[in-house]
Amino acid sequence: MEELKLGAVESKFADIIWEREPIPSGQLVKLCEQRLEWKKSTTYTMLKRLCERGLFQNEKGIVSSVMTREEFGAAQSEKIIEESFDGSLPAFIAAFASRKKLSSADVEEIQKMIDAYREE
Repeated sequence: MEELKLGAVESKFADIIWEREPIPSGQLVKLCEQRLEWKKSTTYTMLKRLCERGLFQNEKGIVSSVMTREEFGAAQSEKIIEESFDGSLPAFIAAFASRKKLSSADVEEIQKMIDAYREE
């Protein structure tokens, strides 16, 4: 994927697709008219841009994701960790935990994830 950032408007548009996919492009145009007050041309311009960036595809008038919302979020997280913490997940977690207290439930969930990865 070319770029792992979405602006506010791109994010709203992507959410519409993720919520409804697979969605006929005509229906997407109508939803964008209602929700974003866009013209048909604006919807298709944005769709083309996000298809070129590898996020969505428009095959025979049916729009679907190439990357799910979860995959996109994971890829963004990886990029942040790579760029800001030299690829160190422990450094990221330490920085995060120094600014936001982790609840007992958070710690327990993280521990379960670590244990599951150890078992693999």
